[in-house]
Amino acid sequence: MTSNPEEDIRRALAIDDRARVARGMHPTRSHPTDTGVGVLDRSVAILDAVEEGARSYTAIVEATGLTRSTAHRLIRSLEAHGFLFHVGGLGYALGPRLLSLATTAARELPLRDLARPALEHLARTTGESAQLYVRDGDRRVCVDTVESAQELRTIVDVGASLPLTKGSAGKVFLAWAPQADLDIPDGLATQLITTRRRGWADSVGEREAGVASVSAPVFGPGGLLLAAVSVSGPAGRLGALRAKRYAPAVVEAARAIERYQA
Repeated sequence: MTSNPEEDIRRALAIDDRARVARGMHPTRSHPTDTGVGVLDRSVAILDAVEEGARSYTAIVEATGLTRSTAHRLIRSLEAHGFLFHVGGLGYALGPRLLSLATTAARELPLRDLARPALEHLARTTGESAQLYVRDGDRRVCVDTVESAQELRTIVDVGASLPLTKGSAGKVFLAWAPQADLDIPDGLATQLITTRRRGWADSVGEREAGVASVSAPVFGPGGLLLAAVSVSGPAGRLGALRAKRYAPAVVEAARAIERYQA
C-alpha cells in the first residue's frame, strides 16, 4: 500500500493529541496551517492559542507544540509588535494592534457595501439613524452608519468601539453567541432569552442617557451571526413603548442584507 505522507502526519497528530489529553495536557492544534513560511505559521499558532485561552508561557508551548526556545522568541517578537501583551497576574492576551487591524478590516468588509442600501432604506422609512455593527471580541464596532435627516438625532461614528453589555446591538451579539464567553450582568440573561425568542432587541438609556435603539441579527451561511443592524434615536421618539413599532423594519433590513449576500 502506498503511504500518504499528509495522512501519516495527521494520524500522528491525532495519536499525540489523545496522549496529551490522557495526561491532562492541552492537545496541539489539529491540522495546523502550513504555508511554507514557518515563522508566520508558528506566530499565528501562538495567537490562536492565546485566543483559545492559553494564558501562560507553558500553556502556549503545550497548545502549539513548539519548543520552549522557539515559543519564547516568537512571543517576545509578537509583544514588541503589539500583537500580544502580558498582564501581571492574568497572563498573555491579544494585543491592541489586533484591535486596530480588526477595526480597519471591518470598515473594508464587503458586508458593508452589501448592507448600505438596506441601511439607507431603514433610515429613510423610520426617520432615525441606522447602523451596522460587527463583533470584535468583547466589543462591537460600527462599520457603517446612515444618519437621520432630523435635527435631533443620534450619531455613531464609523469605527466606534462599544461594549457588548450595553445597548440593543450588544444584546444581539450576546444572544446569538456560540458560547457564554463573557460574564453576563445580573438581569441581562433574561433579556437575552427574550431577544432570541422574538428575533430583535431594544434598549433605552443603557449606553447613553436619553438614547434608545432597536437591533436585529444578520446571519450568513450556516446560520453564522455576521452583524447586527440597528436604528437609534432620542428616547422620546424611540422608547420602550415604541420599540415594537420599529422592530419589523429593523428585522426586514437584516433579512434584506442577508438576501444581498445570496
